[in-house]
Amino acid sequence: MVLQGCYVAIVTPFSKDGSVDEDGLRKNIEFLIKRGVAGIVPCGTTGESATLSWDEHNRVVDIALSQAKGRIQVIAGAGSNNTSESIEAAKHAQINGAHAILCITPYYNKPTQEGLYQHYKMIATKVDVPMVVYNVPGRTGVNLNAETVERLCEFKNIVAVKEASGNLLQISEIHRRCGDRLTILSGDDALTLPILVCGGTGVISVVANIWPEKMVAMIKACQKGNMAEALRLHEQLLPVSNAMFIETSPGPVKTAMSHLGLSAGDPRLPLVAMGKENKHKLIAVLKECGLDRIK
Repeated sequence: MVLQGCYVAIVTPFSKDGSVDEDGLRKNIEFLIKRGVAGIVPCGTTGESATLSWDEHNRVVDIALSQAKGRIQVIAGAGSNNTSESIEAAKHAQINGAHAILCITPYYNKPTQEGLYQHYKMIATKVDVPMVVYNVPGRTGVNLNAETVERLCEFKNIVAVKEASGNLLQISEIHRRCGDRLTILSGDDALTLPILVCGGTGVISVVANIWPEKMVAMIKACQKGNMAEALRLHEQLLPVSNAMFIETSPGPVKTAMSHLGLSAGDPRLPLVAMGKENKHKLIAVLKECGLDRIK
């Protein structure tokens, strides 16, 4: 399976009563498809998977698949700190036609490298769907080392790693060890261009929820070897990419989406709507970058 280009870690929009805004979710997906993204990732961290019930989780995946209609790839979130739950989510995604699954390293438990290996081994041997392992130690409390990633290459359906450690040396080491056997996707918008230069092929992006065409263009420029243009686009994206994390994600991206007229709603507790000061800072950045309204 080829994974390259701009994938969007889509938000789960909520209605005022706190339920999933299914119509808004479909409209957001159409917005992204029309702007040329390679795929979407429902029920990841940005989709607030931790506070979705499993029924809601599976429903969001199903909506994403039905709305995409094969026009773009759907990488379904199937992560948990409970291995058996992750397997059940992976099975649901596979049965319903997901192109791949995304499995975050178990959070809170803080498994050893052997525990991480066994976790992914168990999932990989229970399903046939292509699998993207997801390393984001800032959210989980544990880092998936390059040596462990290399060990996981023995499982043919582990096809990619989403790398959000922020450690370019580690990402380079993954590519040195695994080469073309394993696809590397950036999990950090601001580091997407450096990761592409270090052997990555794309991004699973937060900022592309609001500026997909810019991220798509940057990746294409890099792939074509037009590094001056890629750098120009990277620097245009950088202030917005950074603003997406001035508070805990997905608070800022949901605020930006609501400001721009896209469906989002507030995050679910224990996350809360952005504070006024940071909201003003975020909106100022959007205006400065020409993102005051979706065109």
